[in-house]
Amino acid sequence: MRAASAVVGALAVVGVGFAPNAAADDVQSKQWYLDQMQAEKMWKVSTGKGVKVAVIDTGVNPNTPSLKGQVLVDEVPKAVSYHSTVDFDGHGTSMAELIAGTGAGGSLKGLAPGAKIVPYRVDLKGLKVGSAEQKKTPEPWQAIRAAADTDAQIISMSIGGYVSTEEEAAVKYAASKGKLMIAAVGNSGTGTGDGNVDYPAAYPYVIGIAAVDSSFTVTKFSAYGNYVDLAAPGTGIPGWCDATFHTYCDTGGTSQATAIASASAALIWSAHPDWTVNQVTRSLIDTASRTWPANDPSKYAGYGFVRPRMVLENAKYDAGAPNVDPLAKENGGNLLAKSASSSSSATSTPSSSATSKNPGKGSAGGTSAAGSSTESSNDSNTLWIALGGAAAVLVIGGAGVAVVRARRAR
Repeated sequence: MRAASAVVGALAVVGVGFAPNAAADDVQSKQWYLDQMQAEKMWKVSTGKGVKVAVIDTGVNPNTPSLKGQVLVDEVPKAVSYHSTVDFDGHGTSMAELIAGTGAGGSLKGLAPGAKIVPYRVDLKGLKVGSAEQKKTPEPWQAIRAAADTDAQIISMSIGGYVSTEEEAAVKYAASKGKLMIAAVGNSGTGTGDGNVDYPAAYPYVIGIAAVDSSFTVTKFSAYGNYVDLAAPGTGIPGWCDATFHTYCDTGGTSQATAIASASAALIWSAHPDWTVNQVTRSLIDTASRTWPANDPSKYAGYGFVRPRMVLENAKYDAGAPNVDPLAKENGGNLLAKSASSSSSATSTPSSSATSKNPGKGSAGGTSAAGSSTESSNDSNTLWIALGGAAAVLVIGGAGVAVVRARRAR
C-alpha cells in the first residue's frame, strides 16, 4: 500500500504575487528573517559551501533563477530519481530556494547559498491517486533510505503525516549512517487542528521544527507537543505560487521553518566540516534562544529559536563529544552515537499535506506538507522569543508565565 504523504507546509498563499525577475527588493525584502538572523554577518564566516542537503518533497525545478547551478541532479540515486526535477506543486522548489537559493534575478535568497541541493520527488498529496505517474513516484521512506546511502549530510523534509513502518525503519537506517534529519512538525495547532505533531518529525532521530512569525511568536497553526525540538521563521515568507514558476506569493507554515532550520545546520556544518551529526545538533540546541532550562524543553518551541550565528561568531565554540547523542534520552536509542562520524564519509498508509491530523505516536496514517497561512497567535500556544536575549513568555489570558514542559522519552 502506498504511503499517503503530503507537504507539511503546502503553499498556503496569501497576498500578492511577486515576479522573480523584478527588482530584488520585491522578493528579498520580504525575507524579513535574513536581517533578523544577521545573514550577511554569518555569510562572512560560512555560506554552507561543501554541504549537500537532500530535499525530500514535491521535486525541485533546477532551472529557476535562484537554483541554477545549485541542484545536483546527477546525484539522485537512480532507483528514486523519477521526475526528481519535475516539481508538481512548486513546494519543493520553494524549500530548496529557501535553503540554497542564490537570489539571482531578484529571486529568493537562501540562508545557505553556498550549499547544494539533491532533489527527491516523492508521493505526496497532489498526485492523482492510482495514476501511472503516482505509481512510478517513490514513497518518502524510499527516498529517505536512498538519501542515507549518499554523501548528503542533511535530509530536509517539509512533509508530514502519520506513522509508517517502512518510514520509521528508513529513519533509523539514516540515523545509523550519521545523517541529520530535519522535519516539519505540521500545521495542526490550535488554530487549525488538534495540535498533534506529524511524522516523520515525531520519529526518534528526527529534529522537529515549529514555526514562528516576524514577532518571534510561535504561530497558532504550528503543531505542538513532546516532539517539537526547535523553532524557525515560518510566516510571511515568499514561495512559488504554483508549479508554473511565474511568480512568488507570500506563504507560511512549518515547511518554511524546516527549510530555514536545515539551512542553519548547513551553515554550521560548512564551518566545521569535521563535526559529526551529534556535534551539529548539539550546537543548534545549545545556542537556541530560550529562557527555560535546556533539559526541560517547551512543547511549543522545543529548545528554542535557531541561532546559527551564535556558533559561527565563536571561533572557539566547543560542540562537545562527537560520539554522544545530545538527544539520546528523547531518541530512546544510541544509533547516532554509534554512527560517530560525519555523514560525508511494514505496510505504510498514504501520506498527506501539512493539514493532516496526527493521532499520536504509533497510530497509522499519512504524511503531508507543512504550510499554512499566517495567523494571529494570541492564544495559549503563543510563545514570544527574542533573538538577541532569549526571552520566552507563554501568554494565557493576557498573563505571562514561563514556558516549561516536561518532555517524554520519544
